Amino acid sequence: MALSSAIVWAIAVILFRISGYSLHPISLNLGKNLFALTLIALTLVIRGNSFAPPVPTRSIWLLLLSGFLGIAVSDTLFLWTLKLLGASLTAIVDSVYSPFVIGLSYFFLGERLSWRQLIGVIFIVSAVITITRTNSDQAEKKTDKKSFILGIIMGTIAMALVAIAIIIIKPVLNGLPVVWATGVRLLGGTLPLLVIPIIPSKRKLFSPLFNLANWKFLAPASFFGTYMSLIFWIGGMKYAFASIAAALNQLSTIFIFILAATFLKEKVTVWRIFAVIMAVFGAFLTAY
Repeated sequence: MALSSAIVWAIAVILFRISGYSLHPISLNLGKNLFALTLIALTLVIRGNSFAPPVPTRSIWLLLLSGFLGIAVSDTLFLWTLKLLGASLTAIVDSVYSPFVIGLSYFFLGERLSWRQLIGVIFIVSAVITITRTNSDQAEKKTDKKSFILGIIMGTIAMALVAIAIIIIKPVLNGLPVVWATGVRLLGGTLPLLVIPIIPSKRKLFSPLFNLANWKFLAPASFFGTYMSLIFWIGGMKYAFASIAAALNQLSTIFIFILAATFLKEKVTVWRIFAVIMAVFGAFLTAY
């Protein structure tokens, strides 16, 4: 599930990047969340699951808090970073996600990796750094200094928040249905954003959401990047160590470059091929 999350998230990043040309990051975040919430509600109905299973109140509040930090705030900052830096530089910033999760899980969850798993994590992180550095210089030249610095700061904060958001709910995930937990967490990330359109000066930010043409890319991006990716992400965190799941999640960076080379005709280099091989080997060591 963690690996599947990385794959569908990579697809979504390409689509979110295109959607970001016509949508403000805040409206883009709200739009994708509402779309995914609708799909999760339909999933619960089709599966015959309860909307209110017997779950401790503390778990519900933790899910809502996790959603606020990891979706309302973090996703908005991430989408803003994507708009400022583009996919290549954002991928570099995104690579700090797994070290954040691994560090926090070590101190707060008491997780300990075997030497084989630790070597696998090192291979994955090294592959991410290798594949992004081959593209970073050219991308940075196309980005003005102010946007570059602001994007790096916002992206790093976004990754730190999403790491904190998953660590605080990891202890309670074992007793929760995955789809339902994803929905509650997503609700916590959506409700705060619904307040913003009420502000008169901010309403114009959301008007593009009523243009059906903008949903050509936003709808599939939301399906892959919010609905499917979040369910897989939560499932991966539930059934595996947070450290291992985070390392496998980080493979999304590798998949982004593969998709970019395939569909956007980005240049394929020896270093990128080497990075992909290294990442696959690292994933094998980490997961088995």
